[in-house]
Amino acid sequence: MIGAVPYASIYVYSPQGGGIVSERSRLLLALLKADDLKFIAKYAARVRQQAESSTLQDFFSSSDCLMPVPRSMPQPVGVVSVTEHLAVALVREGIGQRVLPLLKRKWAVPKSATAPVGKRPTVKRHYDSLGVEFRCIEADSLVPKRIMLIDDVITKGRTLLAAATRVREVFPSAAISAFALVRTMGLIAGVDCLLKPALGEIRWKAGDALRSP
Repeated sequence: MIGAVPYASIYVYSPQGGGIVSERSRLLLALLKADDLKFIAKYAARVRQQAESSTLQDFFSSSDCLMPVPRSMPQPVGVVSVTEHLAVALVREGIGQRVLPLLKRKWAVPKSATAPVGKRPTVKRHYDSLGVEFRCIEADSLVPKRIMLIDDVITKGRTLLAAATRVREVFPSAAISAFALVRTMGLIAGVDCLLKPALGEIRWKAGDALRSP
């Protein structure tokens, strides 16, 4: 597995926390998962605002190629995923140069959000189920030098670590990073603010992904 991947996110989500803000975080996630295009466009604009004015200023680049991370099951032909819609919206806001939807799920894995603790897919299981379709990337001028994986939510980071490993195999010279709109805060009683931009890292440690922060 790839040793580490730098990542950023701007919102937090509390799956079980009490209080109004925690409830709002669950509504935010529900709208995101529902693939509400107006919602996605609105929050892509928020990402651009944070990229201009917060600790994320140096993280994003207009030369990044945005690569959406696929859902937990193979996607039917013609269906556009939440993460691809998010990537397209980000490019419209000047975050990245183009969208490369090359990552595909070869077979389904259990959803981490609904799988019981201990039954969630491992990094290796995610890795085995993912593949990169190398279509339309033939000329040297089209080979991406910077790739940013785009996901809607990050929990431990297993999916992103596995995806980064697959992408590194195909594009060994590319700089790889990851962005998730929302990061899960499952080990605390609740959240007091939804907008909490953060820079961090997903590391391969002791056979698993370790997200910090």
